[in-house]
Amino acid sequence: MILSATLSKPVGTISDILGNDFTRVKIRRLASSSSRAGEAYFAEFFTEKQVFHKRMTESALGEFIDEHAGKTFRSCVIRSDGKEIQILSNKKGKITRIERDVSAPVMKNVGTQRKNRIIEEGVPVPFFVRLGVMTAEGKVIAAKYDKFRQINRFLEIVDDILPDVMESRARDGDSSPLRVVDFGSGKSYLTFAVHYFLREIKGIDCEVFGLDLKKDVIEYCSRMAAELNLPGLSFSVGDISTYSGSRSPDIVVTLHACDTATDFALDYAVKRGVRAILSVPCCQHEVNAQLSKLSDGCGSPFEPLLRFGLIKERFAALATDAIRAELLERAGYRVQAMEFIDAENTPKNLLLRAVRTGRIPSDGKTGASSLMAALGISQTLEKLLSEK
Repeated sequence: MILSATLSKPVGTISDILGNDFTRVKIRRLASSSSRAGEAYFAEFFTEKQVFHKRMTESALGEFIDEHAGKTFRSCVIRSDGKEIQILSNKKGKITRIERDVSAPVMKNVGTQRKNRIIEEGVPVPFFVRLGVMTAEGKVIAAKYDKFRQINRFLEIVDDILPDVMESRARDGDSSPLRVVDFGSGKSYLTFAVHYFLREIKGIDCEVFGLDLKKDVIEYCSRMAAELNLPGLSFSVGDISTYSGSRSPDIVVTLHACDTATDFALDYAVKRGVRAILSVPCCQHEVNAQLSKLSDGCGSPFEPLLRFGLIKERFAALATDAIRAELLERAGYRVQAMEFIDAENTPKNLLLRAVRTGRIPSDGKTGASSLMAALGISQTLEKLLSEK
């Protein structure tokens, strides 16, 4: 099974063959959660200034490689389970096929095999250096390694939803820059990383915006973006609950926005028809405080979960995020609740990944409302979404 394929070094007649001056094509297999109708592969066609996207079935991928590897593109690298295949051609058109086993790579002077990351260690990234994650030589600072892993994990999740977002934009005929809003951006590790990933790694024209309440932090991030000459990256002081924005974003990010700030971000995203939401909630005090008012012996079937503070706190957090997830589904999103990063690095490791499909469930079930009624609680996102 092919996992990825990269075609590069196009012939001079590339425009006549494929209809554009593509410089390279990158194709990767989609996660099962992102594939549909047999279209298991996502292809990116790059020109000097643009990138075009297309989904492929396995058979279509095979036909594309047969037709263009070593012909339209003089270099093709195909990676599958345990194999790497190179298809090369010279100026006279002679095609060479090189195959090697990559199932057990030899690594010198390394005790354990390193995981491939979107942003690799060893190559200095300017914003990482300025934020104290890397040295000027590209070495990750030991005290920041968990942060480095966390950022890479988040970028993997962004990469996973990107095909759906780009396809949705294409269907709508949207050729404007891809727009991302990071609510509660804080020191903006992720804001800078998403901008770098989209513009430098993926070659996508984008506008990334960070919003936070702390004026000094926003001033620092704005100054650093200007000094590093990062076009399309901006920051502003503001409250999530009152933010309106001049143009609806394609992706909303909210990492550890405290308590109901997450609900205001989700409400904004839903009402603006945002194509994808990536939310790591934090500090779900709202439901916990309401549960605390229930006294022992209340007769509720949930009483054993409410007797012990730590258990009640975790139950409140899970109940809150379960309610949020169903409300997003009811608003036309495909929702997954997934682990963001290892719990040993942060206890706030549940991520809600929502991709807009526009399909509203018609089964009439209201599990979120039933749960809130059974617990005798209310929840901010439900109230916000009910408002016009």
